[in-house]
Amino acid sequence: QVQLVQSGGGSVQTGESLRLSCEASVWNDGALGVCLGWFRQAPGKEREGVAARYSRDGMTYYSDSVKDRFNISQDNAKNTMYLQMNSLRPDDTATYYCAALRSIRCPPLTWNERISYTDWGHGTQVTVSS
Repeated sequence: QVQLVQSGGGSVQTGESLRLSCEASVWNDGALGVCLGWFRQAPGKEREGVAARYSRDGMTYYSDSVKDRFNISQDNAKNTMYLQMNSLRPDDTATYYCAALRSIRCPPLTWNERISYTDWGHGTQVTVSS
């Protein structure tokens, strides 16, 4: 089991930036690393996977909706991944969740599906106003 602690979020104007953090209780351990995904859920909508990164090799995935605007990075000393969100738009408004899967890689075809992850953060609100 991986415990996740999220931080960051808040309210910004269109075009501004925010950074979310997700600290994991488990990181690279033996042959296993952590696939950490970022999801978001707007009111009345399904939870959407927007990005994921594997802790061991940094393999990263982005959805088309955030590609070129969002960036994942990691700090191995802190067991933490960051989601840097740039050029934010009102349709980025949502509750953002990080999720973890201990594995040898992120699932390349299902990294953006909820069922691929076993542990979830508590969520943090991001609001973008025009």
